[in-house]
Amino acid sequence: MALSAPAAKISKSKRASRPKSLRLHGTVARDLGIRIVTGALQPGELLEGEIAASEQFKVSRTAYREAIRILAAKGLVHSRPKIGTQVSARADWHLLDPDVLGWMFAATDPEPALIESLFELRRIVEPDAARLAAIRRTPEQLERMREGLAGVAKHTFATEEGRACDHEFHAALLEASHNDFVISLTNGVATAIELTTAFKQDRLPAALDALPVHLEVFHAIEAQDPQRAHDAMAGLVDRGLTDTMEARGCC
Repeated sequence: MALSAPAAKISKSKRASRPKSLRLHGTVARDLGIRIVTGALQPGELLEGEIAASEQFKVSRTAYREAIRILAAKGLVHSRPKIGTQVSARADWHLLDPDVLGWMFAATDPEPALIESLFELRRIVEPDAARLAAIRRTPEQLERMREGLAGVAKHTFATEEGRACDHEFHAALLEASHNDFVISLTNGVATAIELTTAFKQDRLPAALDALPVHLEVFHAIEAQDPQRAHDAMAGLVDRGLTDTMEARGCC
């Protein structure tokens, strides 16, 4: 079945765009977050005291405290009485938090182990989610998937608009599993897909178009064929890993 024209509201109503400039505490949290996830600040390392840090970042002590609260909520730091604020062990990090994932990809070259781990997670979750979606999807969820891929066809993976539409396709697919635990992974998995896609497009803009592989998944779900949907999604994830590793090694 041919894809219909994409709804213009996909990237607007479902995914609010970030402000052009973060508030001061958000900027400080991002700076510190990147230092932590890229290893510039190691687990167990003490952060500077509040007074010194606020002077370094040229923000108020209130803004710095708010930045630390943001990082603590993401599991990146913790505070101990009479010791101060320390970088948490990696096992405590909320790795699927969209900001934490984004900070990891702020490095020029994400570590191969990070890329492989992300795709291992996708390989564990997404093929079975596609299988369940083929059985359980609603007409509305199928239409969201259709519109997402129509948006990709219009804008391509090379644009922010196209990647937003791809995000919508994957989010709708995971939600169509109707498994609350799978659905709880939606933001993290969809963000990981968006980040790796942007990374590939930046490094390998002439790479083969992945849209046909996505369409295989969609048509299997549309046809309510669970095994075909599972296998098509497994192929899509494997293709994504191969392309991402090639992109990392090309430059």
